[in-house]
Amino acid sequence: MKHYGLPKSCLLRKGGEFEQVYKKGKRLYGGGFTLIHTPNELGFNRLGISIHRRIKGAVKRNRIKRIIRESFRLQRDAYPQDDDIVFAVKPGFSIDSPDGVTQAVSFLSQASDMADDK
Repeated sequence: MKHYGLPKSCLLRKGGEFEQVYKKGKRLYGGGFTLIHTPNELGFNRLGISIHRRIKGAVKRNRIKRIIRESFRLQRDAYPQDDDIVFAVKPGFSIDSPDGVTQAVSFLSQASDMADDK
């Protein structure tokens, strides 16, 4: 049986880590969110979540963060590999399940791969 934990080492937690991704990262734009990623040298990917302040209510913001973390925990293959990733949520974000987030990220990754091939 595969272990699906999400240790703290797989999360971006410090402001400097977020800043580095924002400055050097490649951006992929989705419906209501932006995925910003840059390679790291750790051998695994890490996730950071940024939610726009216009999304009001702590309950709503925390639910969005839980859904994104759950998607990352269960389907890390869908996210860019060996990268630091910031999932920046905008006010138009409306996905309410981890599967929906995974599908949206997979679609963005595939579209980015096709654009890089051209």
